[in-house]
Amino acid sequence: MTRSAASEASSSGGATQRKSQARGRRVRSGGRPSRAASAKLADRILDVATDLFLTLGFGATSIEAVAQRAGISKRTFYHRFADKSALFSAVVHRIVDRLRPPVGVPLIEGADLTQVLERLAGIILGAALTPQALALHRLIIAESSRFPDLAGVVHRAAAAYEAIRLIAGALEREARSRKAALPNPAFSAELFLHMVLTIPQRRAMGLGAPMGPAELRQWSRDVVRLFLNGCGLPTTRRR
Repeated sequence: MTRSAASEASSSGGATQRKSQARGRRVRSGGRPSRAASAKLADRILDVATDLFLTLGFGATSIEAVAQRAGISKRTFYHRFADKSALFSAVVHRIVDRLRPPVGVPLIEGADLTQVLERLAGIILGAALTPQALALHRLIIAESSRFPDLAGVVHRAAAAYEAIRLIAGALEREARSRKAALPNPAFSAELFLHMVLTIPQRRAMGLGAPMGPAELRQWSRDVVRLFLNGCGLPTTRRR
């Protein structure tokens, strides 16, 4: 074999080996995505779906639109979500989880019940008055008549049950320490949530002037004082 022929054969063999390696890489890259890549894709789908749901509403958001904007096929979508309702549920759960206080932040904290409730009122308002939370609330109000299950999805995902349990426990302990009668702590706790939230939320949605930070702090103090007086557990702290 001449030197030229040997060189050509060597070059051809090297090219064949490189092609084989490239095919192997393509086969491997076409397998199941890594856990990190899968999580990143799920986040992208949920980001797109959140924007579409909160902007267009549930009815006007299609799976095709979500898939197209997320850059995925419908097959990939259905591999992760059974239908549009399942996607909406995942979006709501993620919004609610992101509104929760960070892990390790104590919720029941304060020198007395007044401070505990004022702090909780601030946490509740801080979460409920965020733009995403307000947009979700608007969506439910606008579309619950056409899609009655939507309200149930939000209700089940919301942190209200946990808040009611914490507040009811604090009220019960306070009533016991004062030897006061409080027949239904859970009912009182739920009423407290509505007192804290309803008017600031309505005003933030355009039914009146939105409250600023100072007004919200004063609102929390006034609600706590009124609430405790109504429960027969008046605050003794000076205002």
